[in-house]
Amino acid sequence: MPNYSCTRTSVSLLLLPLLLLAGCESQIFQGQKLQPVTIGSVPAVRLNFRYEPDVPPPAADPNQQVVETRNEAVQADFDNSRPQEILDKTIPSPDKKRIAVVYHKVTDYSSEYRLDMYSSDGKLLRKMTSDAMAVHFPDTIVWSPDSSSIAFVAMLRVFAPDLGITAAPTPEVPADTAATPAEGEVIATPTPAVPVAAAPTGILTYRSEQIYTANADGEGVKALTQNEGLIYFYYAWSPDSTMLLALAATTREWKYLEAISAGKGEAMIPQGRMRIIEKNGRERRLDDNLTAVRPVWSTDSTKVAAAYDTQIRIYDAAGVNPTQAAIPLRNQLLISSQAYDREQQRIAQAANADPSAQPTEQPTPEQLSTLPDEKLLVSYNPIVEIAWTADDLLYFQTAYLKRMKNEADSVRSFSRWHRLVFSAQPTTIANKP
Repeated sequence: MPNYSCTRTSVSLLLLPLLLLAGCESQIFQGQKLQPVTIGSVPAVRLNFRYEPDVPPPAADPNQQVVETRNEAVQADFDNSRPQEILDKTIPSPDKKRIAVVYHKVTDYSSEYRLDMYSSDGKLLRKMTSDAMAVHFPDTIVWSPDSSSIAFVAMLRVFAPDLGITAAPTPEVPADTAATPAEGEVIATPTPAVPVAAAPTGILTYRSEQIYTANADGEGVKALTQNEGLIYFYYAWSPDSTMLLALAATTREWKYLEAISAGKGEAMIPQGRMRIIEKNGRERRLDDNLTAVRPVWSTDSTKVAAAYDTQIRIYDAAGVNPTQAAIPLRNQLLISSQAYDREQQRIAQAANADPSAQPTEQPTPEQLSTLPDEKLLVSYNPIVEIAWTADDLLYFQTAYLKRMKNEADSVRSFSRWHRLVFSAQPTTIANKP
């Protein structure tokens, strides 16, 4: 008679390892899942993108700072108390509590300015720049988004010669001819002029344009950069007001571009290398290539973007091991430009409504399989402007651009907006037990 109990025991011993193995495999596969991530939390090298050509232009930035040509209250103060100084522009802070005032004296050289801080009601709070400082590039002066700081570019002033401009002398009245008040007549006493606050002293200045910062009251003016020989000509605050994104070029590069532009009768378009500068002055250069397109911040302050001809580059703004990623767009722009040119040609023919006009020739399969010749495409042009409007949306504009010294002779044509839609590459992580 067979021993069924021994048989059942043997089968159980054989099945036990298989069940344990199946259980382990089940836990291995169930212990992994795709973790959703945000654009800001992943490094630049782990971004996916989708190219969308010829889209509507981005909406205007509601946080864009307003530059007033003249604030009426500030202008009145200059007219009444500062006759030897000329107001150039006023820049209100985002919270409208302070006004940065750009002005110059009648004896100053052109393109050299001074900076004061006013209250919102047009009263002088403090003179910010010393007499030895010359503020340059006044169009780039910018408040931080939280209104706590202001950044500007300045360098050592070139002192102008005495132009012989003096106040009109007060005529002397002989004592014996002095007017004697008649009985009951009241003689008005002249109101003394309100003294203007003295300019600060002891601020470090350099022989090339450096970035300076000050607080909202105009105090604490300091040189954020101290790289003599570099010209900082563009800078933008991060949305969280903690860092500045800047472009800088050497003085030799600047003078070379000036000479080349002057020989062609063109306006000089500066080119610089991109860098991030923290409030403590720590600086990190992001790229060795020059660009003339102003770089931009992502909306969450985690990344910055720059354009080089037909390429977009994304850089991590912080982190222990920051990365960067290049997005070459030449092929995509060639294909979309070919389609754009054909569509414009079709629209032009339809508008002419000429029955004898030949229809647009359709591309052959061979032509569709090869890239078009860029020399035959009038709408194929480099990137001239970028705008990061949302964490996952980066707009960029291509155009033919030529700036002349005479603005009336400048040319801008075939302006087209495109965009990149970013997505984060998913990462796989294990569940915690």
